[in-house]
Amino acid sequence: MNIKVLFFGATADITGQRHVEVPIEPETTASEVSKSLITEYPRLASHKLHISLNQQYANGEEIVRDGDELAIFTAVSGG
Repeated sequence: MNIKVLFFGATADITGQRHVEVPIEPETTASEVSKSLITEYPRLASHKLHISLNQQYANGEEIVRDGDELAIFTAVSGG
């Protein structure tokens, strides 16, 4: 089972990628995926990360399923 992880802004700069395919186990949460990405890309830990699952803001407790799309991004401000 795989999900697509999208990176935006600073997270894309840190990872050097706009998206990756990530293998997942059954019953994996969005937060667990995020933590594994921080392990792979330690510089992500220096940012307050937000996540969305299938284009909906997520709190991390959501179960990710095969084919889902998880986005990792930092806070966005405007003026």
